[in-house]
Amino acid sequence: MDVVKKKKSSTLWSKKNAIYATAAVIFVVLAYSATRSVNSVSVARGEILVDAVKQGDLEVIIEGYGTLRSDKQQLITSFSRATVKEIILKPGASVAADSIIVQLENPELQQQLDSAKRDLSQAKANLRQLKLNHQREMLNEDATAAQIGADYETTSLRRVAEETLYKEGIVSKLTFEQTKLNQQQLGKRIVILKKRTAQLKLVHQEAVNISKERVQQQKGLQNIAQARLDKLTVRAGFDGVLQRLSVELGQSLSAGQEVALIGSVTDLIALIRVPQSQAQQIIIGQQTIIDTRRDKIQGVVSRIDPIVADNTVEIEIALPKNLPASARPMLSVDGIIIADTLRNVQYIQRPANVKAHSKISLYLLNASAKQAQLVEVKLGRQAGRFIEIISGAKLKQQFIVSDLSNLKGSVTSLAIKS
Repeated sequence: MDVVKKKKSSTLWSKKNAIYATAAVIFVVLAYSATRSVNSVSVARGEILVDAVKQGDLEVIIEGYGTLRSDKQQLITSFSRATVKEIILKPGASVAADSIIVQLENPELQQQLDSAKRDLSQAKANLRQLKLNHQREMLNEDATAAQIGADYETTSLRRVAEETLYKEGIVSKLTFEQTKLNQQQLGKRIVILKKRTAQLKLVHQEAVNISKERVQQQKGLQNIAQARLDKLTVRAGFDGVLQRLSVELGQSLSAGQEVALIGSVTDLIALIRVPQSQAQQIIIGQQTIIDTRRDKIQGVVSRIDPIVADNTVEIEIALPKNLPASARPMLSVDGIIIADTLRNVQYIQRPANVKAHSKISLYLLNASAKQAQLVEVKLGRQAGRFIEIISGAKLKQQFIVSDLSNLKGSVTSLAIKS
């Protein structure tokens, strides 16, 4: 007789329920894991940069780069067309005022000087000839004056003698009157001759002065020609260093073309370029530090260039007179400008790719430093590699300041692995 076994059916149903329950648990676990993988990832502690919130005074510094330049510079140019005959000194050489840098050549200038010398010699010869002619004329005038004077004396003696004879009736009145008239005419000629001689001297003197002026003009032309020729020997002009030489041997130069740049070695300034976004914080008179890689030099902001180039602004820094040996013209330097001092503020090392006066999301580490949660932080002013925290953080809290921008959109927490 067959017996129906109901126990088997119950066992089969239990097994199905167990399978369904297991599948449900697996589904929940997978869903939780998937959700957690989206919202949380693990990072190694050695791969991130962590900084704690600090409080205190913070200097707002603006960093830049640039070069040292001579405060006193002189640009030397070619005075006329010329050819570079010889290069005496190279860039970097120390020079004195009379140091020869380059020797130029221009045959035309030598010809002009020779021509000016000939013209001057001719003008001097003309002056000497003029003086000789004047002396000859004056001798002639003196001879004429002497002859007339002698005639006057003779006529005067005759008049005296004839006057006595006329009174005695020996000499006729006509003869006496003629002698008297001759004396008067000779007297007038003497007066006229004296005036003529005086006037002739004035004329001679004026002619000599004109001739002397021509000589001076020719001397001036000769001096100009000599100076133009002398300028072919290019000299430094003052004590300093040859910063730039713009010519090559055999090069043809035109008038006004640059030859060299001379700069002082004691009077130096620093020209620093800073980001345009930070330049508005800089004012004249702020203290600065110039780093030459060997020494640090204190300076003061003396000028702010109004022109923006490549999103940077040039700042001129005045330096003290006594500079260390490492400071020299054209040296690349780093500059730090102290724009302000923030008193008793909370700050943190500036996270990567953030700007001042903005709101950002940072990962805040928990007390065990094993987990990091994304929080919003409000930032204030930037001070070099630090930045002010206005809200969203407390003193001594630790934040990840590395660049994790690729995670912030989808990951709200991090697991920190040792």
